[in-house]
Amino acid sequence: MSLQQVLAPQLQQSLALLQAPTLELKALVEQELQQNPLLEEVQAEDQEQVEKPEREGDTALISQADPAEPPADVNFDPATEKANSEPVDDFQAEFERLTQLDQEWRDHFAETSIPMRTSPEEEERRQFMFDSLASGTSLQEHLLEQVRLSEVTDDQRPVAEMIIGNIDDYGYLKATIEEMALGTGLPTELILGVLNVIQTFHPAGVGARDLRECLLLQLERQNKQHTSEYRIVHDFMEALGKRRIPEIARGLGQDVVDVQKAIQRIGLLEPRPGRAFLPDNDQYVLPEVFVIKSGEDFVVSTNNEQIPHLRISNTYKDLMAQADSSSEVREYIREKIRAGKFLIKSLHQRQQTIRNIATEIVNRQREFMQKGVAYLKPLTMVQVAEVVGVHETTVSRAVSGKYMQTPQGIFEMKYFFTSGIQTATGEGMSNTSVKDMIADIFKAEDPGKPLSDQEVVLMLSERGIVIARRTVAKYRSELNILPSNLRKVY
Repeated sequence: MSLQQVLAPQLQQSLALLQAPTLELKALVEQELQQNPLLEEVQAEDQEQVEKPEREGDTALISQADPAEPPADVNFDPATEKANSEPVDDFQAEFERLTQLDQEWRDHFAETSIPMRTSPEEEERRQFMFDSLASGTSLQEHLLEQVRLSEVTDDQRPVAEMIIGNIDDYGYLKATIEEMALGTGLPTELILGVLNVIQTFHPAGVGARDLRECLLLQLERQNKQHTSEYRIVHDFMEALGKRRIPEIARGLGQDVVDVQKAIQRIGLLEPRPGRAFLPDNDQYVLPEVFVIKSGEDFVVSTNNEQIPHLRISNTYKDLMAQADSSSEVREYIREKIRAGKFLIKSLHQRQQTIRNIATEIVNRQREFMQKGVAYLKPLTMVQVAEVVGVHETTVSRAVSGKYMQTPQGIFEMKYFFTSGIQTATGEGMSNTSVKDMIADIFKAEDPGKPLSDQEVVLMLSERGIVIARRTVAKYRSELNILPSNLRKVY
């Protein structure tokens, strides 16, 4: 015997709808449309004629007076049906009106819709357009094509393919010569000879085993074997990584300024040769909430245009009205109507919850909306949950993967929930604001005399922000800013 908590299927569905971003939500709704034949989506151009939404603010999704939903006096719950001789499904007059409306709607589409007819020539041109769409070529495919065009012999070709298979997407060889020789039984001289051929392929630096070899290959391709850049990479790679420029200058016997210029030219090389062949991983953000400034106030609205608008199909209501419909058919339709109504209600509740949370965020972050990141205030999900009247886990699900378009730009909704740092005046300041302030301090520093973390602590204390040196070091690391000794420019 054991006790365990189990979420009802409808509650699981409701939570999934709340947590899903807009694009995932559309996929979930499309899946429900396929599983529930009683549901149908109302197109945007038809909503004004089919629906008359009862707007609450600007979040209402579906109207309670929608003719596509069951009438108010129609009860599909068998638990409340009256046990008498009168048939419980005898709503003939109401269903006749719905049937007539449905027929008029079908006649309207029959008159206005024009079937698409395409000639063989148009279809051929259309297919040619799809066939002409270019697809991206991977780095491995690019290298294999060069193998076919190179002077690699038939005996060497399997070795070349094996080496290319061990080159990662950034262009580096991830297996050693010894590992490949041990795995294939081939002599190391053969594998190394084929690797030398691959390292002459495009892009320059491909097939390198480390960053040093990658940079040297690119400099050799540019015939710069006798330059300061080549000597720095070849002999002083460790010192270059730690920016010990005086040490490099002494080793080369050159002036620090000349070494600095050579290092700048090295910075123009590509540390990841395969970068150009990486797939396009740009993520397109679709804002869930819009915040628009109207006078002195901010108007919060949800992105209802991307949310599918649903209704219960009239066709199946007709089946309920038919006297010859069996009890099994009616019970099936009742079940699907309940599921459809719950989905519609869940969609409406999702939008309302997101809007309420966004409204409270805007109320607490008014200065951010007006002035920017420096005025972001500390905010927790518990504070928002108490005002909205939901649990903090609901707030977490509602803001997960959602974005808000504000007068200051587009931000993830989780961005507004940050811990705080107490200032000298006793007010709270978001750690995001402090981090942004630290970034501005480092941007304004003298490159020849970079600021230490302790100096930044003193500068922040002058602004009334008391913060430890290790916290500044932590924020500097999160901002990808090097320590002062590695930022110094000679």
